[in-house]
Amino acid sequence: MATEATIPNDRPRSSQALLWFGLAATAVAWVALGVSDILITWRACVHREEFGGATVLPAVHLAYIAVAASLLAIAAVAGTTSYRNWRALSPGSSFLKAEATDREEFMALLGVIVSVTLGMGIVWLSLPPLLIELCARVR
Repeated sequence: MATEATIPNDRPRSSQALLWFGLAATAVAWVALGVSDILITWRACVHREEFGGATVLPAVHLAYIAVAASLLAIAAVAGTTSYRNWRALSPGSSFLKAEATDREEFMALLGVIVSVTLGMGIVWLSLPPLLIELCARVR
């Protein structure tokens, strides 16, 4: 009787590091944007409120935009990586009719879904500091 170790596996395999990157990088980027929003707001506004009105320097807005754009780029790379992994692992050609039959295919498909949803979350989380004065949100 053959065991699983002796059965040849002719299915394509993907790197475990790429699977985990595609699945987790967008979630980490989303959390990092929330943390950086709190830290940038605290650094720019909260400690200055004690000494009178807080004014935000233009460099603070540029730093926030740079952080948000870089984290959105990480989410896009993670989504692209997950999609490429899914295309390599999936026998089907339609993403809307995708079925994850094994763990690797499931991780790749879930990475695409997480990247799309949390990528949109990164966009939505980065809009208020661009539209509302940074220190007005603190008050």
